[in-house]
Amino acid sequence: MTEVKKRRDLSELRSQRWFASDDMRGFAHRQRTQQMGMRRDEFMGRPVIGVINTWSEMSPCHAHLRDRAEAVKRGVWQAGGYPVEMPALSVGEVMVKPTTMLYRNFLAMECEELLRSHPVDGAVLLGGCDKSTPALLMGAISMDIPVIYCPAGPMSNGQWRGMKTGAGTHTKKYWDELRAGNITQSDWIDLESRMTRSAGTCNTIGTASTMTSIVDAMGLTLPGASSIPATDSGHPRMASACGVRIVEMVWEDLKPSDILDRASFLNGLVAYMALGGSTNAAVHLVAMARRAGVDLSLDDMAAMAGKVPVAVNVFPSGEHLMEDFYFAGGLLALLNKFSHHLDLTRPTVNGQTLGDNLAGADCWNDDVIRGEDNPVVPLSRGKTLEVLRGNLAPNGAVMKSSAASPKFLKHVGPAIVFDNPGVMSTTLDDPDLDITEDTVIVLRNAGPVGAPGMPEWGNLPIPKKLLKQGVRDMVRISDGRMSGTHYGTCILHVSPEAAVGGPLALLETGDLVELDVTAGTINMRVDEAEIVRRRAAWRPAPPLYQRSFAALYQQHVSQADQGCDFDFLSGTAVVPDPAIY
Repeated sequence: MTEVKKRRDLSELRSQRWFASDDMRGFAHRQRTQQMGMRRDEFMGRPVIGVINTWSEMSPCHAHLRDRAEAVKRGVWQAGGYPVEMPALSVGEVMVKPTTMLYRNFLAMECEELLRSHPVDGAVLLGGCDKSTPALLMGAISMDIPVIYCPAGPMSNGQWRGMKTGAGTHTKKYWDELRAGNITQSDWIDLESRMTRSAGTCNTIGTASTMTSIVDAMGLTLPGASSIPATDSGHPRMASACGVRIVEMVWEDLKPSDILDRASFLNGLVAYMALGGSTNAAVHLVAMARRAGVDLSLDDMAAMAGKVPVAVNVFPSGEHLMEDFYFAGGLLALLNKFSHHLDLTRPTVNGQTLGDNLAGADCWNDDVIRGEDNPVVPLSRGKTLEVLRGNLAPNGAVMKSSAASPKFLKHVGPAIVFDNPGVMSTTLDDPDLDITEDTVIVLRNAGPVGAPGMPEWGNLPIPKKLLKQGVRDMVRISDGRMSGTHYGTCILHVSPEAAVGGPLALLETGDLVELDVTAGTINMRVDEAEIVRRRAAWRPAPPLYQRSFAALYQQHVSQADQGCDFDFLSGTAVVPDPAIY
C-alpha cells in the first residue's frame, strides 16, 4: 500500500475557483453549466473530472471510445464526481498524413491546455493508437493534476484462410508476397477485409501495445488495463472503474509527479524489452521523461535491453496475437515473471504499489508468455533495442535486432542513397537496377525536421527483382522511423538527421557502409578528408513549410535522441493556473 496523503478539502479543488465564488464570474460559470441541463446539486460540491476523448470516425483504433467515455462518466457519477467529456485530436495512425508523429506534440499541447484552461480537478485520458498515449501523458505530466490513462485495447485476433494474421505485420508480409508474384490480386483484396476484425489498436506488439503496456508498468493505468481487448466485456468495466478511481485520486491529490520517477521509467523499460516492443518507444519515453524531470537516455534503454530478453511470443517477434497474450495472463503475468528486474515499491494510480498489483498474477500459457529461461529470442540472438553509434550516427541510431536477420548483424555493403521516398520506390522496382542483397539501402530527409515529423518510412522496400529471387531482408538505414508491427534489419532514428547536417547527408551512393551490431557501431568507410570536403559543400534545403503548425514544428522540434519534443515544452517549469476575472 502506498502512503496516502491527507484527504483534501473541497475548498482546495481547483474547480472551486470557477464555481464557488459569489461574484459575477462565479454566477456565469454556474449559470452556463445549468444551461446544459445540469441541476445545481449535480455539479456543486463535486470534483470535476475531465474525460479527454480521442474518439474519431477517422480513427478505427478508437471507434469504441465514444461508448467507453460513457462508461467512464458512469463511474465518475457513482463516485460522487461531475464528469465533463472533452474531445481531443485523435491522431489515428493510418489516416493521418504525412505522419501522426507530426501531431504528437500538438495533442500533448492540447491535452495540457484543455486541463489547464477549464475547471478540471482530475482527468481520465482515453487513447491508445500509437502517438495518442505519449501525447496525452506528456500533456498530463506537464499539467500535473490527478489522471488515469484508459487504453483503447487491442483489436480482436485476425484470421485469414486458417492462419492468424496481425495488423501491420502481415500487411507487410503479404505485400512483399504480392510484389514477388506469390499471391494474386484477388488474394490481396480478400485479405484486406479479413485482417482487422474489430475496433481497437493493432493486435500485434506494435507501438500502440508497446506504449500502453509501458505506461501500465509505470503505474499510470489501472493494473493490467493495457492488455484487455477492445471488444471484451472487461473493457467497459475497466473504463467505469477508471471513473470511480479518479474521483478518489482527486481527494487524495495523487498526481503524476507522485508516481513517476526514474525507477518508474525503468519499470517501463522492463516491460518494453520483455514485450519485444516497438523502436518508436525510444523516442516517446525520452520525451515523457523530460516532461517529468527524469534523466532517461538511449543508453539506459540499451542497458535494459541487454538484461531483459524478448519473452512475449506475439508478432512481429513471435507467432501469436494480443488477444492470446491477454488470455495467457497479460501484462501482469509478464511483469510477475520479471519481477526481480522491477522496483516493486513504486506507487500506481490504484493506490497500491506495483508489487501489490502483481500478487497472484499467474501465467496461463507459458508458450505465449515466456520467462528468462525460455525466451522467444535469447539475448545471444537479438534484443528488443540496439543503440548504434559511429560516424554515420554520432548521437545514436536504433534497431530491433530480435526482428532482424542474423546474417546482416555484421555487414559491409555499398550504399544506394535516396533523398525522398517517391524516387526510392520507383527506382527500387526498376528491373535493370544494379543491386544485390548486400547493398545497403539508405533513405534520408525522413527525420523530425526533414520530412517533417519523422514518418514511418524506415522499413524501406526490398527491390521487386530481389523479392522474386527470394530475398526478404536487407540492411536499410534511415533517419525516419518504422512501424512497430514491422520487422527486418532496419537502422532507424539516425541522429543528427540529414536535414540539419548530420553525417547521413554526406553519404553518397557507392560508399561502403559498415554495420556491427555486437560492437554497437554504424560507420561509412569514407576518408575523413573527403568527409570534410563534402561537409563544406553541403547546403540545407529550404524549409518545406513557411506557415502552419508544420512550420512551427520544423523550427522547434528536437532530434530523435532527445525525444522530438518542442524546445519550449520539455522540462518541469511551473505554468500558473489561469487568472479568472
